[in-house]
Amino acid sequence: MIGALSPYPEMRPSGIEWLPALPQGWEIHRAKYSFKEADDRSEAGGEELLSVSHKTGVTPRSQKNITMFMAESYEGHKVCRPGDIVVNTMWAWMAAIGVSRHVGIVSPAYGIYRPRASGRFEPKFLDYLLRTEVYRAEYLRSSRGVTTSRLRLYPPDFLNIPLVQPPLDEQRLIVRLLDWHGAQTAKLIRAKKKIIALLNEQRQAIIHRAVTRGHDTNIRFKPSGIPWLGDVPEGWEVKRLKWAMRLQRGFDLPADRRIPGPHPVVSSGGIIDYHVDARVKGPGVVMGRYGSTDAVFYIEHDFWPHNTSLFVTDFCGNLPWWCFYILRTISKQDHSSKAAVPGVDRKDLFDIVVAVPPRLEQSNIVKGIEDSSRDLNQAITTISLEIGRIQEFRARLIADVVTGKLDVRAMAATMSEVPDAEPIEDVGEDDGFDGEHAEMEGEEVAA
Repeated sequence: MIGALSPYPEMRPSGIEWLPALPQGWEIHRAKYSFKEADDRSEAGGEELLSVSHKTGVTPRSQKNITMFMAESYEGHKVCRPGDIVVNTMWAWMAAIGVSRHVGIVSPAYGIYRPRASGRFEPKFLDYLLRTEVYRAEYLRSSRGVTTSRLRLYPPDFLNIPLVQPPLDEQRLIVRLLDWHGAQTAKLIRAKKKIIALLNEQRQAIIHRAVTRGHDTNIRFKPSGIPWLGDVPEGWEVKRLKWAMRLQRGFDLPADRRIPGPHPVVSSGGIIDYHVDARVKGPGVVMGRYGSTDAVFYIEHDFWPHNTSLFVTDFCGNLPWWCFYILRTISKQDHSSKAAVPGVDRKDLFDIVVAVPPRLEQSNIVKGIEDSSRDLNQAITTISLEIGRIQEFRARLIADVVTGKLDVRAMAATMSEVPDAEPIEDVGEDDGFDGEHAEMEGEEVAA
């Protein structure tokens, strides 16, 4: 159906180098002609706290799974209203921008731009337009700073950026088609993610059995002395985790202090950036300290563990890969705090009792897990790549439609409006892991 879309019959030069042509009847004006900076401040900070992401735009913080500390007070935060453009000034170059559908508050460091008059833009159309790749590139060109991590998009520079403006009724048709496509694509991605979840459950069952029962099916067992642990293979030692490996909190490294380099920066959600320096020699094992406390990562080379993570400082003579699998098996959630941002204390982890096999058996366990999981891993990789291609097609379609490369008027006119369309970006995003998003929010609180 989407493949039947065709270009507009008549185009005209736009006068903009990065957007050469527009359909006849479309306008393009600098943002300052339609928007002005707003700086209303919250007196008590009691309004709904909003988040600004390059994936989902402006959404209530309560709907996001964010790795961060909450501020003691939000008094003095900026107030935004429905129809306002909200820009994460520090991450605009990543397209952390959107149009609010809510009354709420955001960081004082953010930019808020209010419509000068109603009836010029359909808010949802503008929300689609502002996070396209062509606009992200323009934010990058318009931002100021020495390095990428220090770039800031200030109000005069944002207001100088041209905004594409189709006729209002055409904006609504564009929104109708993109919402319909988003709803259909969301169903497809959700189905594929359910399959991945089932495959992960199978893989986790393989890992759990291997690290608690061993690779040898003929091995004899002995009582562990721990009721919930049950019997363990003979020759295995039962000990607290602190005697199987040592864990330490990672190191602070704000985005504006990172210098591009070869070493991964690993947070509670995985690799979030690369830095010129490393603090830990590889191979290493990192797990979430806040938010994604059940996430565990094996890092082959030298790396920088972020302060939102814990990393293994001493494997105590055990294989790093075995330590990785044992940390994936134990439930860190049982040892997490019940605060707004769940966190795990390494001292509590140290009291967890585990059964430690001899090093040779550890090697057999690791090999057994790899052999038994190979087909599952390949299937997960294949489906993940399919999801990536679906998301790429979605992004390309949005960009082509909102910038006038494809004419959707006839097709959209036959469609019903999609009520409360689910953003495709929410479905495509892994729960609890949006590394850049988590970093953005950390910057917001510090601002």
